[in-house]
Amino acid sequence: MTLANLLFVLVLVSAFATLLVMFAGVLSMAREDADAPAGARLGNRLMAWRVRLQLVTVLLIPLWYLASRD
Repeated sequence: MTLANLLFVLVLVSAFATLLVMFAGVLSMAREDADAPAGARLGNRLMAWRVRLQLVTVLLIPLWYLASRD
């Protein structure tokens, strides 16, 4: 497996993880107890994880591009 292939797989995995966390956040907001303090904390945690995963994905994309230019 080349480095470009490995980075491509990592981009796909991190993008899919971002999508899952985003949908989990949307579902947690749709629940009735989202206004409760525990629901708000969960929403904030999920949003923080989504931002981190997006950062990882955005950083991996140029690395994948550079590795695949050969």
